[in-house]
Amino acid sequence: MSGTFVGMPAFPKAAHDAVRNDTLRANLRHATHTIRDKRAVAVSELADWAELREAGKRIKDLTLGNLDRYLVQLEEAVTAAGGTVHWAADAAEANRIVTDLVKATGETEVVKVKSMATQEIGLNEHLEAEGIRAYETDLAELIVQLGEDRPSHILVPAIHRNRGEIRDIFASEMAKWGRGAPEGLTDTPAELAEAARLHLREKFLRAKVGISGANFMVAETGTLVVVESEGNGRMCLTLPETLISVVGIEKVVPTWRDLEVFLQTLPRSSTAERMNPYTSTWTGTTDGDGPRAFHLVLLDNGRTDALADEVGRQALRCIRCSACLNVCPVYERAGGHAYGSVYPGPIGAILTPQLRGTTSEINASLPYASSLCGACYEVCPVAIDIPEVLVHLREKVAEQGGKGHRLEKAAIKAAGWVLDHPGVLAAGERLASKTRALHPKKLPGPGARQWTESRDLPELPAEPFRDWWKKNRPADPPGDRT
Repeated sequence: MSGTFVGMPAFPKAAHDAVRNDTLRANLRHATHTIRDKRAVAVSELADWAELREAGKRIKDLTLGNLDRYLVQLEEAVTAAGGTVHWAADAAEANRIVTDLVKATGETEVVKVKSMATQEIGLNEHLEAEGIRAYETDLAELIVQLGEDRPSHILVPAIHRNRGEIRDIFASEMAKWGRGAPEGLTDTPAELAEAARLHLREKFLRAKVGISGANFMVAETGTLVVVESEGNGRMCLTLPETLISVVGIEKVVPTWRDLEVFLQTLPRSSTAERMNPYTSTWTGTTDGDGPRAFHLVLLDNGRTDALADEVGRQALRCIRCSACLNVCPVYERAGGHAYGSVYPGPIGAILTPQLRGTTSEINASLPYASSLCGACYEVCPVAIDIPEVLVHLREKVAEQGGKGHRLEKAAIKAAGWVLDHPGVLAAGERLASKTRALHPKKLPGPGARQWTESRDLPELPAEPFRDWWKKNRPADPPGDRT
């Protein structure tokens, strides 16, 4: 299966198929519960976690509110440090810029640091079409690439695979991409990691071009930051002669001091570590140290549209920790592929429709891929109120009409009219109470029937509350009438 998400079915259809895959559900349940339990312990160690969370939220909101100024400051700092900044309005422009930069070096292969921005724009597929092969070097991304699969998790892209499946992929596919897997490879983690290390080592030493994203960009110095756990990022960022970084415009922070907050909250929320094993920072180019040429591609691709939405823009605070995925009951059962996006889970359900719009069936379905339980908001290290944004986006989807929403829109309009006319509402309540013995136990219609298959409709009282109140409320004390 290719890495593209174009043509995916809407979430309900994709999830319907996914929940019947017992192996997938077992893999997801084990992985998400393990990660979230470790995260809870790591977070509990910090007495000021709530203050750090609030600080992260405020830094992000301040930055987003002044994004134009900080991006210009970033460009000036990167340029002064010897780098080159390119602006990409959409995926097509970003792919063209990167492809032209690689071709200018004369190279036909690149090594990559794990980057959701490059997955978002389909860079690997575009490079392949232009005769350039991109090698993923993150272990999980390598598994996905070798298996002709798609990532299904922000932090652990191969979370849907177990060790036996990974061993089979390495044994059958690794030799097609370079050094093959050792004979007699087992599914023990140490052997799988060693096979990947040997396979990637020759690529690190040979590659002349590296491609990365960035977790943060510091406006005051033009510094980019990548945090990772394996060391492959450090190899890609330092060994090639040319480094190209594709980064969403929302990843900028004003100052170095702001990093103090995120370098505490990100590792604990993502990998349950007190600090990242590898935190790489680079500022432009330096003679005799690291790449000789550095290019920063600043990616919009729908982010400006999201920024214009006062409720939805908080999704741009996201630091890609994946904590929301690990506590989400919907993600745990459906998996990441059902979301049809490189951004799965709760954050994907609010970010993807804003980046891609809600005109397609799958994008319009994503705001409904949630139980609105609020667990995602509770664990978010930058306090994104995901349930609030989900409801906000549902309103937008309903307003645009389309399949399943015309009747909903008409019902909401009718309800609004009734609520604006108290006399009509009171008469309706009395009629509903008098006829309650005739009310069905399940609602009519396919969608409503499914909802009531596992839920009891609330039983109406014998009389409306307003009638009961008129008969039973105590008389107002003298002088207390308002």
